[in-house]
Formats: sequence, C-alpha cells, structure tokens
Amino acid sequence: MKKFYALLPFLGLFLIACEDDTTLPETPGPEPMEYTSGTADFSNYVAIGNSLTAGFSDNALFIDGQEASFPNMLASNFALAGGGSFEIPFMADNLGGMTLGGNKIADNRYILSFLGESPSPEVIEGQGTTEVSQKLTGTYNNMGVPGAKSYELLAPGYGSVAGVANGTANPYFARFSSSESATVIGDAAAQNATFFTVWAGANDILVYATGGGTGVDQEGNLDPSSYSRNDITDTNVFAGALNGILEAMTANGAEGAIANLPNLTDIPYFTTVPHNPIPLDEATAAFLNSADAYGAYNAGLAQLQQLNIITEEELAARTITFTPGEGNAVVIMDEDLTDLTGFNPALTNMRQATEENLLVLTARNHIGTLADPNNPTSINGVAVPLADKWVLTVDEQDLVETALESYNQTISALAAQYDLALVDANALLAELNANGFQQADGSIVDATFATGGGFSLDGVHPAPRGYAIVANAFIEAINAKYNSNLPGVNPLDYTGLYID
Repeated sequence: MKKFYALLPFLGLFLIACEDDTTLPETPGPEPMEYTSGTADFSNYVAIGNSLTAGFSDNALFIDGQEASFPNMLASNFALAGGGSFEIPFMADNLGGMTLGGNKIADNRYILSFLGESPSPEVIEGQGTTEVSQKLTGTYNNMGVPGAKSYELLAPGYGSVAGVANGTANPYFARFSSSESATVIGDAAAQNATFFTVWAGANDILVYATGGGTGVDQEGNLDPSSYSRNDITDTNVFAGALNGILEAMTANGAEGAIANLPNLTDIPYFTTVPHNPIPLDEATAAFLNSADAYGAYNAGLAQLQQLNIITEEELAARTITFTPGEGNAVVIMDEDLTDLTGFNPALTNMRQATEENLLVLTARNHIGTLADPNNPTSINGVAVPLADKWVLTVDEQDLVETALESYNQTISALAAQYDLALVDANALLAELNANGFQQADGSIVDATFATGGGFSLDGVHPAPRGYAIVANAFIEAINAKYNSNLPGVNPLDYTGLYID
C-alpha cells in the first residue's frame, strides 16, 4: 500500500503528459429542443377570466402574484414558439390594497403570522398605493378581472370608475378599461388575438358557497340584473354569457383553450375547519347538557316526537349533546330544517354540525369567541349557534353541485362547438386534493391549507406553485389539440407560500 501511495505523484505526471499529447474527443451534448406552435398561432395571446386568471393570491391582487399568474406562465412558453409580448395591468405595489378617492376599498394581502398560538393568516401592514381612479393606459393581454361573474364580463360600464362606488362596476377593471362604458370582452376582442384562454364561471357559484349559502339559487330567473351578489347564476344565463364570450373571441379566427370548473367544496376554504373542534371540560359539558342550557331544548324536541310531530330520525338529528374532552361538534343554524317554532318558540332551527357540513375557513377565527363580551358563557359555536354564513349545509352543497355539473356540461359542449382545447380543471383539483402532485425533488404539492403548496392563504386561490400546475394542465391540453410541443413550467421555480 505504501508503494502505491508513493507512485501517485508519478501517475499524475503521466496522465498530464498524456493529456498534453492526446486530445480526447468531446462528448456531444443533446441537440437543443426546437419548440413549435403546431397549428396554433401564439403571436398575440389574450387571457379572459376572473381572479384565477389575474393571479389573485392570498386574498389580494399584487405585482408578484400577477407575475405568477398562469397566463403569464403560458406566455413564457408561447414565446418559445412565436409568442409575442404579454402585457399585464399591474397593481401599484406588492401590498394589494386599493383606494378609491383616497378611501380604502380593498384590504392588503395575507401573510402567515407566527405571533399567536399557531401560525395563521393576517393582513400585512402598510398603506397600499393602488388608486382606482388613476387609470392605466394601453391594452393588456391579461384580461382577468377578480370578482367577475360570467355575465359581468359582457356588461357595459363594468369598468366605470364612477360606477365602482355604487357597486355597478369592478374596481380592478375600472383601472384599465378603455372607457367608462367598455366591456371586458369588448376590450379583449378588440385586440384581435390569435390565441386566447378562457376560465370563467367560478364566481357564479363560488360567492354563494363562500357566503355559506346565504344567497339564492336563481335557476329559472333569466334576469341577472335582479340577482344579489351571493346568488347562484341561472344555468341558461351562464351558457348564454359563455357563448357570447367565445363568439366574440373567435370572430376573427382565433384559436384557444377553455377550462372547466373545479369542485369548489374541495378547496381548503371548505376542508380546513373541522365540524367538531370544540374541547370542553367536565363542568362545562354538564352545564350545556342541563335544563339551563340545551337540556330544555332537547326535552321540547322529545315532546314533539312523542306527539308524532317529528320523526325519531329528526329528533336524533336535532338533539344537542356535549361530552368532556375533544371533538365536540359546533352548534349551527340550519334553515333547511323544519320550522318548529309554531309549536314551541324555543325550538329554533339549530343542531350540531356533522361531517357532511362544511365550515368556511373564516369560521376558525369566530368559533370560541364571545357573542357578548360581557357574558363569558356566550361562546360562538357552543352556547350561541353559528349563523348560516359560517357553514355550507348538505342541501346548499347540493345546489352548488347541481349548478357546477350544468356549467361544466356547457363548457364541454361549447369547447367542442368552437373547436377549442378543453382543460379538465375539475379533475386537476380532485387529484390535487386526493393525492397531490409529486415534483422532481420528491416533494408533494397538495391542497393542504398553508403547507401544501397548492393554495394560498385565502384557501380559495392557488399559490404560485399551484398556478404552475394549472399552467401545465393548459399546456398539456394545448399540445394535444394543436400539435405543439411546449415544455410547460417547473412548479418548483415558484413559491408555495409567500413568506412576507
């Protein structure tokens, strides 16, 4: 062994000499990939939609989020195969708040705060500098307008600065609309796009769902001017609006891609807060079960059951009981229950939540607080039932699902009619929620709130890494439809959560 070590310096000299005398052939690298657009023309790309198109994240629209929008990712791919510039109506800062005439009309974005017992979202401090009345000039390829419902994309005056204050216009569109009477689709179509994407319709049911079903299902009402903000759009109104959008965008022969809508109840906004988060000590549980609390309510129900006014099943569903320890279900108001107040005014429509009920994300900051600061027993979700806005009941979920199925059937039919690439966002979110997507480094991006990397802190909109997965779904559908070979994007190039 010592002899071997002694020879090493001489071997080194020998190898150097060989290198001097002989030039070793270089190993050829892989040929650079040549990307093509196939039968599509990406030279002028316009994106139409709502907050999901705009890059909304962490409950706000801000510069970094707009840069991480899925259309901007698509545009970077399109640039590899003849795509042109992609203009975005950027907000003024990375805070996300907005003012109108100096008065705040939108809060800043969320950040994850570590100051409490557990990390939780809070609004980032600072004074936003985006003033709606300071109009942007020029045309913009990203025509995503946060908050827009399908029919609002076609509404004249939706970009009126004067209309923002009275609720007839959208502040995001008002910043960059071409005129006070402009429509989103009119401004989009005027750009003569060669390629477009549409992802619209989520807000037609999402606002109802996130409001805990406090709106009305407007099925059968063809007059959207009579709708309230939290209502579900009639399926024919949605179909007519979407057809109008596609008719306008394809009038000059443009090709494109359209995405269907995901199952909204799979998003973290509805899957994070459990139905049974209440811990109780023995004394508190005993009090809540006593005649001074829910014991009298339960006795009144039992009396009605003995009189055959309600069934045994309804008695069991409405009876409220608590046990010491973890896992007590919250008490909720459920307007879908039979009204019993005519028999006994104390028998309001309250019951304990079940696994089938979906508590909204914002309920996490409401449950356990006091309805009356001067009454230590007035605990929301325990002694005081949660109002309808905090929970999406089974019947309300059924309305959402029915509308969603109809909307997606319309999207599929119109995609075929206008010969567009169809992106199955519904299946994408189902997979993200069920299993997640494994990345090149072995990590998993899933729908777990705050830590999964797929969704932002508002529990509704994707995080940049989630938007990258959406972008890749669009690219896959576009490649299949138009024989292009775009590479997609690497989700790991984008953050799973903004830290500050």
